[in-house]
Amino acid sequence: MPAITPATLTTRALLLDMDGTLVNSDAVVERCWRRWAVRHGLDPEQALKVVHGRQGYATMAVLLPDRPMEQNYADNRAMLAEETADLDGVVPVPGAPAFMDAIAGLPHALVTSADEALAQARMGAAALRMPETRVTAERVGASKPDPEGFLKGAAELGFDPADCVVFEDSEAGIQAGRAAGMRVVGVGPRAAAFAPDVHVMDLTTLTVERLSDGMIHLTFSA
Repeated sequence: MPAITPATLTTRALLLDMDGTLVNSDAVVERCWRRWAVRHGLDPEQALKVVHGRQGYATMAVLLPDRPMEQNYADNRAMLAEETADLDGVVPVPGAPAFMDAIAGLPHALVTSADEALAQARMGAAALRMPETRVTAERVGASKPDPEGFLKGAAELGFDPADCVVFEDSEAGIQAGRAAGMRVVGVGPRAAAFAPDVHVMDLTTLTVERLSDGMIHLTFSA
């Protein structure tokens, strides 16, 4: 079971998922994936159980396991364009603006299953600062739950995986953080079931402190 607040973690670097963690894009995701599911004769409610956290082509491979991967890649490109053009209802997760302000100047990276265009669009729509270091879909060969993205983010920041804390909302993302050898803060209602080290409903209970030795101290209040 996840640790419940209040809790504290000390780390050297932060690796941040975007959708569901910093940005609430559920309305867009559900609109787009419901349409896709109906077009392919699938139950939209069942499809929505597996879409969060993965790149689109990986979700399609789960839902249509016998379909050629080339078709999944093609559909994923169309899905990314559709999602990038639809920003209605995209808002920051509560507490995300203050959190992003608090970690400015601290080692952190965005690690997202969105591509660069979608990440820019959603962070912009939510009026959140875009981290300088980011690992987007184009920069990895494998989707979450593979740990590649988080390992690449840690390497680009110059830290060992054990010195990083992941912020994630989805099963695939939490699995990826754990597979990378990192501690995980689960954010939002989806995360509670997947045993993160700490679980919070949003980012409003989090305070960030930089210690004199450069460590980052995270406090999660009740």
